[in-house]
Amino acid sequence: MLSVVIVNWNSGPQLRECLDSIEGSDVSAVWEIVVIDNLSSDDSLALVEGRSGVRVMRAQQNMGFAAACNLAVKQCRGDLLLFLNPDAVANPQALSACVNSLTSEDRRNIGVVGVQLFDANGHISQSCARFPTPWRYLAQSFGLDKVFPLLGVNMADWDHSESRQVDHVIGAFYMVRREVFETLGGFDERFFLYLEDLDFSLRAHQAGWQSVYLADVQAFHAGGGTSKQIKARRLFYSLRSRMLYAFKHFSFLGALLVCSAILVVEPITRSALAVCTGSWTSLRETWSAYLMLLRWLPRWMFKGQTR
Repeated sequence: MLSVVIVNWNSGPQLRECLDSIEGSDVSAVWEIVVIDNLSSDDSLALVEGRSGVRVMRAQQNMGFAAACNLAVKQCRGDLLLFLNPDAVANPQALSACVNSLTSEDRRNIGVVGVQLFDANGHISQSCARFPTPWRYLAQSFGLDKVFPLLGVNMADWDHSESRQVDHVIGAFYMVRREVFETLGGFDERFFLYLEDLDFSLRAHQAGWQSVYLADVQAFHAGGGTSKQIKARRLFYSLRSRMLYAFKHFSFLGALLVCSAILVVEPITRSALAVCTGSWTSLRETWSAYLMLLRWLPRWMFKGQTR
């Protein structure tokens, strides 16, 4: 049976559209839908509360994505878990195709499944990634991955037109075996937002599980989700998560190189791009994000606070 977990934060009518797509799917194995709300201030919950088959959990604070998912899973009963962003809309066959991929006897080594995502313009999104290395993160900080996609983490050099085993599928539509999730201890809650799914995919890989991307199964994903409302803070979360990931998975020297590039090189490359494109809003958001990062650094370095 499948449990669907949706973390909501001010997603507005997107949440209702997401739930509509689940209820309109062709899979009979959906056991439950759990919406956990991270202290939203909009009316998104009012649009779905009382809806049949949907359980709503209210967090007492904004816990972030990883912690909210972990809390919701404790209330789930399914042996398969689908973590679905509220800005995603699944095609009718998407859930059943993924369930079949994880329940077939000849695919017992598959632990995580993702699908082909398309954006508002109907374009296929680059939703798969390679496991990061210090050099790939350095290429990202210097902007080299934009010129040489093979150097980057995101698989921008691949058109995502065929099903295949990959290192990582994006967490916007992330189906995982419950036994894998529980064995690995769920998502690492040190990641408030971003890279908790990539960290999980790496740990699953290290434990011998495969991640598979299905190109013949589709879902819509708006991208950015409700974090579009807080672009500077979104960038801060992204930078912070990258630093945490580096110190968790790389050597000390590798992590130090990555963090140095994030702090010294990347604000310059981001600012230069904003100036060249005439985007003063992006320039302001970049420096707002870095001010947040600099305020957080002493708490992390001297008190071990990761959130």
